[in-house]
Amino acid sequence: MSVFRPARGAVLALCIALLAFNFAGCHSRRDRPNLKETPATLYKKAHKAMDAYDFNTAIKTYERLTASFPFTDEAKQARLDLIYVYYRSGEGESATDAADTFIRENPTHPRVDYAWYVKGLVDFERQPNAIESLFHADLSKRPPSQARKSFAAFKTVVEQYPKSEYAPDALQRMVYLRDRLASYEVHVAAFYFKRNAFVAAAQRARAAIEQYDGAPATRQGLEILIASYDRLNLPKLAEQSREVYQLNYNATVPIAQAEVKKAWWKLW
Repeated sequence: MSVFRPARGAVLALCIALLAFNFAGCHSRRDRPNLKETPATLYKKAHKAMDAYDFNTAIKTYERLTASFPFTDEAKQARLDLIYVYYRSGEGESATDAADTFIRENPTHPRVDYAWYVKGLVDFERQPNAIESLFHADLSKRPPSQARKSFAAFKTVVEQYPKSEYAPDALQRMVYLRDRLASYEVHVAAFYFKRNAFVAAAQRARAAIEQYDGAPATRQGLEILIASYDRLNLPKLAEQSREVYQLNYNATVPIAQAEVKKAWWKLW
């Protein structure tokens, strides 16, 4: 009596199929939503991951929390935490989007100042591209669109939330951005002056002086303004500008003291 013996290849194929079936079953069970999850447990898990610098897990868990329980207090806090973990994980665009959404939906939230602060940080920390870094490009000659957005966000923190714990740092960053923005405006004014566009040169120089008072570049801006008024045959305006220049740079008042007196920005 003959006994049927399956070929070795058929047995191997059957084993592989069974293993694949079992793995798929385990995988599907693992992906199945946990019905025991609550907003509190999800937030605790996400926050623990964030504290452990496991930002990938934190992001996924916070996102699951906000998607599954969007109207809970935990979800509101999760949206604020997401701003931080996106920022720390290098996802600048996501951090900005999360901050914009939080500001729009929670304009009176006691921590909304943090959302503005992170918006400023994201644009502040954008680095020059590879070509600019390689050739040590002068950033004062590059249109500072990101710097303007960063300055505006930090200005909101300083103006609207002067008692915020982030206001002092925001102000320090504004000083740096002020100097860079002033340098760019003066660079443009010099460009116009060299091409005999004296009205445009005067306008850009005056804008730099008025908007970024105290920045080192405003001295050159004032010089361009005086020269432009002279070329435009506006002696009264030129003389007034000379008086300002003398007061700030050539009078007996030390420059350092003059800078303190000008107080370009006030927190309160």
